[in-house]
Amino acid sequence: MNSSTPPADTSVLVLHGDALPPGHEKIDSFPGLGRVDYATADDLAAKLPGTHVLLVWDLFSEALADAWSAADSLRWVHSATAGVDNLMFPGLIGSDTVVTNSRGVFDEPVAEYVLGLVLAFAKDFHRTWRFQEEHRWEHRETERVAGKHALVVGTGPIGRAVARKLRAVGMTVSGAGSHARGGDPDFGDVVLSSTAGTAEAGESTLVEVLPDADYVVIAAPLTDATRGLVDRRFLELMKPTARLINVARGPVVVQPDLAAALDSRSIAGAALDVFEREPLKAISPLWGLPGSVVSPHMSGDVVGWREELVDLFLDNLARYLDGRELRNVVDKDRGYVPG
Repeated sequence: MNSSTPPADTSVLVLHGDALPPGHEKIDSFPGLGRVDYATADDLAAKLPGTHVLLVWDLFSEALADAWSAADSLRWVHSATAGVDNLMFPGLIGSDTVVTNSRGVFDEPVAEYVLGLVLAFAKDFHRTWRFQEEHRWEHRETERVAGKHALVVGTGPIGRAVARKLRAVGMTVSGAGSHARGGDPDFGDVVLSSTAGTAEAGESTLVEVLPDADYVVIAAPLTDATRGLVDRRFLELMKPTARLINVARGPVVVQPDLAAALDSRSIAGAALDVFEREPLKAISPLWGLPGSVVSPHMSGDVVGWREELVDLFLDNLARYLDGRELRNVVDKDRGYVPG
């Protein structure tokens, strides 16, 4: 199956959770379609037969893996997220079904969020707001941002947008990715995102750069290579004044190891927008540990983001029906859009 020769009367199925996509009427009335239907995880298997295009609007749903045996006609799956780790199961990876994602929608919003967190850490905003609520006047000195070193783990579009924002306020930025290189336009030097020591081919790794980073920003996709990357070894390489910011996927960070690092103050802080299990349980120690900032997976969610996701899907749908190349085609072996 492929997207180059769409069948007549193409059928589209939208997998949704609690709510339909905003402006879903634009999908219903899109020219050139046959059936348009909507499914939840519970009835996905019943509605998949005969479906050519699946829009996964239920953002982190793994329902397609359970219903895969019913996907007898599926040619294209589009995810309304940048990360597609929830779709990378063997059946889909091994099929001819094309997978696309929503790369590009979240780049700048996430980068702005990261910049805000860096400024909040440096300027001690959390205590300023707390002291204001207490009507308490307590003068402090804060940190400079310019001249600090940020290491961005993940050199895709979101990581690049983060790098540009941080450079704009005078920070030096380096990157870590799937292979080491120099002369990158956004990161300068890029090291291998591994803490296993210097690679056999002589590539630099995180071992060399983590001890010098003031801020470590996780913006990498969740893959076999990045799952559990931020573990005890990773955190021990960070200096005591450094902060960690994770806007990628929760399982990239080993949460018990991070909790231990914060509790012992071996790092100065961590801002987490994503977690191993969401929502984060009220009993999690991460809510109240020193230097911990918890937000509910919202770093890319700005006003109008859902409408942008629909518009991106409709643009790709027009390309699909015309037999043109789709945007944001995922390399299913790697688990992300290359390049």
